[in-house]
Amino acid sequence: MLDVAENLQRRTTTDVVFDHLSEEIASLKMLPGAKLSESDIAQRFGVSRQPVRDAFNRLEHLGLLLIRPQRATEVRGFSMQQVGHARFVRLSVELEVIRHACSIWDQQRAEALDRNMQLQRQALAKEQADQFHLLDYQFHKLICELGDRPLAFDTIEECKRKVDRLCVLSLDRKDESATLFDDHQQLAKALKDGSEEKATAVARKHFARLDSIIADIHNKHSEYFE
Repeated sequence: MLDVAENLQRRTTTDVVFDHLSEEIASLKMLPGAKLSESDIAQRFGVSRQPVRDAFNRLEHLGLLLIRPQRATEVRGFSMQQVGHARFVRLSVELEVIRHACSIWDQQRAEALDRNMQLQRQALAKEQADQFHLLDYQFHKLICELGDRPLAFDTIEECKRKVDRLCVLSLDRKDESATLFDDHQQLAKALKDGSEEKATAVARKHFARLDSIIADIHNKHSEYFE
């Protein structure tokens, strides 16, 4: 049973349940089609059913759960239409962030981003794929923060969640790290040079790498798609 009392010092009960369930869904510990019961989840976390119901509603809003009256709630399958929309929205937002960042980038910002790049390089050398992908997440968040568009990352993160859950099914994530790092290096240099044209071109290339991965996953795991 989760010790909710400790977590409630910082978060609500709904936040605790939501965070745990969203992580399990995102990591595919709960596969598409898995059934969930409010009473079972409430018992598991040692809480009442109301915060579980609220967490379920938040997860449904993110497209991760399908709630049907009088029927079992289940983990929602993947939708190529929703994945495509999430990719479109994320690219659109991130390109605008990058364009603005190019206009204000300075030495201090470049050094802050370079510290993240150094940690990425270390994770690659040690073949720490999970650590690299965490630093990849932080890299894009840093660009929003340093580019004076921190709230834009809320939208980027929501879109990223939808695509990342799908990409867990890919077996090539370790192999792709070096390629992503090279993209990051090119993007960091373009930002430092203040080149909007180069920075946006690298960003488009960077995000387009996912398209073939998504198509391959759809072909190999069609049973998880709506």
